[in-house]
Amino acid sequence: MHPIDLTFGTWTFLGAATLVDLIAATTNALNGGILARRPDHFRNFTFVGIILMALLGGIGGGVSRDVILDVAPSAFMNPAYITLCVLAGVVGYFIAYAKGQFFREGLFQFMTSFSLPWYAIIGAQKATEAGYPILGALAMAVIASTAGRFLIDVVSGVPPKQFVRSEWFVATAAGTGLVWILLDEMTGLPYWATVLIAFAVGFTFRILALYRGWEEPLSKEPAGLHIHADRRPLLGRKLAHKSQEELRILGLSVDESTPGS
Repeated sequence: MHPIDLTFGTWTFLGAATLVDLIAATTNALNGGILARRPDHFRNFTFVGIILMALLGGIGGGVSRDVILDVAPSAFMNPAYITLCVLAGVVGYFIAYAKGQFFREGLFQFMTSFSLPWYAIIGAQKATEAGYPILGALAMAVIASTAGRFLIDVVSGVPPKQFVRSEWFVATAAGTGLVWILLDEMTGLPYWATVLIAFAVGFTFRILALYRGWEEPLSKEPAGLHIHADRRPLLGRKLAHKSQEELRILGLSVDESTPGS
């Protein structure tokens, strides 16, 4: 049996990558605490539930990133991650509880714009350091910065933000990661200069998209799309290309049109 480490781990805020990661995790946890109390996400969560949602938002992206990279998740090795995320979740809870809806929405949108580029940068950085090609590094930038929101949306029972119309949520993450990779590979700038430039690009684009209402184009609906009232059209009707509404127009019952179905 392996001996259990009963210490609290190694607290560290030092190191450029660690600091960027902690900024991303803490701000995402604040966002998670606010988001979990938003009317479209709130599901009678307890106070503990809100804090857990903040943790999902705060460390979900980083843990997903580290698991894919096959390294021990930073959030579980350095107690600063969970501690700061819990504190941020408490702050988010009371902000969401005490302020008006417009204030909460404005603060939430600003903070998500702030946290998204940080996680995208550190995701791209860790992927390139692990030897990933550029497309893999960009995918990691997206996963690291959006996985936390995905988990919160799934737990709240709403469509994940990555898959519905929004102000270029995924594109901002990928674009920020790409800017950092190009700066890191093609310029001789110091690390923090590349980080701050990439952050400024991603943050500015996201804020403009929110302010100007820039959104991804919706996909076109399939031709002849009809949502059946029962949501489960039987096989006979599907094979015959007849919807309930069409059958009703023809004066036929379902049983008459699809015997045995």
